Amino acid sequence: MLSRVRSVVSSLVGGLLPGPGSAETTGNGAGSATGDPGQTAARFSYGRPDFLNLNTDELECSADHMARPILIPREAGRKMPWNTGYAEVINAGKSTLNEDQAVCEVVFVKRSAEPITNRSTNGWSRTTGSVGNGDSMEADVQMDRMEDDGVTFIYWALFDGHAGAGASLMAANLLHHHVAKQLQGIVELLRSDAGNAPICLDDDGVRPRRPSGQASAVIRGVGSPPPTSPGTPSKTPMEKEVTQDALVIGAIENAFREMDQHIERDKTKFHVPGGCTSLFAMYVLGKLYIANAGDSRAIIIRGGEVVPLTGEFTPETERQRLQYLAHLQPHLLGDEFSALEFPRRVQRKELGKKMLYRDHTMVGWSYKTIEENDLKFPLVYGEGKKARVMATIGVTRGLGDHDLKVYDSNISIKPFLSCVPEVRIYELATQEHTPNDVLIIATDGLWDVLSNDTVCDLVSNFLENCDPSDPNRYTLVAQELVMKARGVLRDKGWRISNEKLGSGDDISVFLFPLHYGNRAS
Repeated sequence: MLSRVRSVVSSLVGGLLPGPGSAETTGNGAGSATGDPGQTAARFSYGRPDFLNLNTDELECSADHMARPILIPREAGRKMPWNTGYAEVINAGKSTLNEDQAVCEVVFVKRSAEPITNRSTNGWSRTTGSVGNGDSMEADVQMDRMEDDGVTFIYWALFDGHAGAGASLMAANLLHHHVAKQLQGIVELLRSDAGNAPICLDDDGVRPRRPSGQASAVIRGVGSPPPTSPGTPSKTPMEKEVTQDALVIGAIENAFREMDQHIERDKTKFHVPGGCTSLFAMYVLGKLYIANAGDSRAIIIRGGEVVPLTGEFTPETERQRLQYLAHLQPHLLGDEFSALEFPRRVQRKELGKKMLYRDHTMVGWSYKTIEENDLKFPLVYGEGKKARVMATIGVTRGLGDHDLKVYDSNISIKPFLSCVPEVRIYELATQEHTPNDVLIIATDGLWDVLSNDTVCDLVSNFLENCDPSDPNRYTLVAQELVMKARGVLRDKGWRISNEKLGSGDDISVFLFPLHYGNRAS
């Protein structure tokens, strides 16, 4: 079997490698570590996404850094909701394993005020026919209705690991659990017609009821003013209106924080190396919530135009946040780094001279006289993909990295790395979309070499020329994107159009149509 797959891969030089419908999956249970007898067991054994359904031989072939086969879900296998398309490819040798992880789940969340029956003890479960439990799923499954005792959400997520696949594997297996747990506490509010949230809830998570006979008051986001007797002046406290959207965003932010703490706890018992960036799209009650912590990217292509949904979190884009933290807690710099930014590394011969600089309060630049402290290495140094925090890491948000330190020192970098995502909302149910309008979420391996406009043109042209009735066309266009970014192996490495260098990174792409959301009411 192995030799046959290798032969196919070699002949295609990185072409299509589908997973068989009856393959044995290796990506879910706890496993041993890498073979080092002094190392603790891995939290989750390495594997590719469940929906690819690779067997052991194909899993080995998928890690061929010379062929770099593009993996897509098998046509005859399990379908993902909304005919979701997916494709991935391993890197060109920068790491042994593919450190990207992907997950697509349909999750039911039961209201916390009711006892759990025939569900998991956590109060949530995958729905019947979900992607993650091995059953087939109809492509046009409708998730916009509310269940009698809860809500259901669809969840697509990508995790780009670094310094090992441990954190990305944990996040792929567990982050949606934490999201479901957080949503459970507000299911009752999400099911209500009120647009805003009350200030306080009963112990069971239900909005406090007013005494019988008392006139109903309009909910003002975080509560309503207390009733007043006739003839007494009204005393209205300062109140902020908090929407249901804000509750969902808060639930997502808390889920990321809990996931990060979960990784930290498990590192005391398991081998969970490295960290990962995280990007997910969640569809619930007619809306898409896009949560990003890292440098992966999500865009919508609508009517042939790009709608950006995320911004990248890098040492350059978060320079002021990092500098401000260093300003407040200078001990975090370990007497080795400077919180100030200069156009280049300051040299000793420039002591007493004036040089351009900026600090956490500045967007522009000014001049300062160089002092001894300015000779320290900058907290943020480099440009573009070469920018680093403390000369070590190129991303500033994500999960894990609890043990990350500056090389040959005891200076921890984790305090500068935030696990909190930026969450944006797309009102899917209020928009009208065609089958050619899609959401794309992809790791930075794609965006390093392809611009938003290039991706938009490729996707729009591809879908225009596809059979509209073909349910696999979204996977085919995801495969085309990965192939375009990876390029073709030449004498001088992987090359894309005009002999430009292709992406040598892991590449993972989800692509799904938005017109299913038109049916939400």
